[in-house]
Amino acid sequence: MAETSRTSRFTLDNGLRVVLAPDSTAPVVGVAVHYDVGFRSEPEGRTGFAHLFEHLMFQGSESLEKLAHFKIVQSSGGTFNGSTHPDYTDYYEVLPSAALERALFLEADRMRAPKLTRENLANQIDVVKEEIRLNVLNRPYGGFPWILLPPVLYQTFPNAHNGYGDFTDLEQAGLDDCAAFFDTYYSPANAVLTVAGDFEPDRARELIEKHFGDVPHRPAPPRRSFAEPPPAGEVRGHHTDPHAPLPALAIGYRMPDPVGELDGYLANLVLASVLTDGDGSRLQQRLVHREPLVTDIGAGAGLFGPFEARDPDTFSITAIHSPDVTAERVLAAVDEELEKLAATPPDAQELAKVTARWSASLHAEHDRLMSRTLSLGAFELLYGDPSLVYRLPDRMAAVTVEDVAAAAKALRPDSRAVLLVEPEGGAK
Repeated sequence: MAETSRTSRFTLDNGLRVVLAPDSTAPVVGVAVHYDVGFRSEPEGRTGFAHLFEHLMFQGSESLEKLAHFKIVQSSGGTFNGSTHPDYTDYYEVLPSAALERALFLEADRMRAPKLTRENLANQIDVVKEEIRLNVLNRPYGGFPWILLPPVLYQTFPNAHNGYGDFTDLEQAGLDDCAAFFDTYYSPANAVLTVAGDFEPDRARELIEKHFGDVPHRPAPPRRSFAEPPPAGEVRGHHTDPHAPLPALAIGYRMPDPVGELDGYLANLVLASVLTDGDGSRLQQRLVHREPLVTDIGAGAGLFGPFEARDPDTFSITAIHSPDVTAERVLAAVDEELEKLAATPPDAQELAKVTARWSASLHAEHDRLMSRTLSLGAFELLYGDPSLVYRLPDRMAAVTVEDVAAAAKALRPDSRAVLLVEPEGGAK
């Protein structure tokens, strides 16, 4: 068993990796299962399938009826959910610590045999389509930028396609697709189980062996590389939004490998904060207060947030602007600010403010049991090192002003994607 001061890890005979992180400060326990499959692993012609399958995992199993999972967790005083990401799908429960075995039973039960029926599939296709209508099609700036920017920045299907799914693709999904997806990706050898919170490690290990030990082994699929070259110039895309009141733009750049070049990746996180985090940030000062050219500006590493994907990952800058301001003016101002940062690094005080904020935010996030449980599982899956979660604040604090300048220098106008969003019928 591999151990650190706060976590221990072991692997069951069927290949399931397990992370234990005991903490008795509150009488609650978190259980999470991460499967090494996300949007990018979907087969062509089956966009949205990873997210659809996440929904199906809540529709009962061969041994439990449809709403049993919901009833058991809620009657125990707990909460639960699941979410689909570019490179993994997670499921979790947070319950009073006395209910640990129930959560382990439920996760092992659906890992063994979810209930894949025509009725469940048709029902969940309708649910997902309604979710897309609500979150994307019928709201201003729906899918901006996470759905709309990737097909401009990337060329290959895994990186460019819409992870929410095309309605036609969703409607064509069949039970054979479900069975193949489950058999390929939902094996213990392709998963990580995390238990965090108030529990006794030896007892937890016994319960894990009891419930997960007999889930049949299937080999994990070979991990695919999603690598592709960055754009050789500036690539542009256009989108008309029927609900947007104002024009918007998104700029997408490629980032250092989140796993293989972690320090370079962290420098990009710090750069995003230097650019847009708070009224004193560079782009807020320039584009919102001094000029002003935009009504809203943001920057971020990862289209869903940091630490959600392997390589390649995306650095984005988004802005909503008046119809009286051209996209070229906004782009020129962004480029000028990046050039300034590349030529003259931020001073130590500006950097210290940003890294202190990051450190406080990471500590606050890891104080929440649900967030900590999910982070530990994701870091085991992506990095093979759950304890990196606890070392991140120090790694962030070690980012230098020169690192931030180098990150700014790498965001070049000759290797990026620009997405222009126009209100339908022109600016309103």
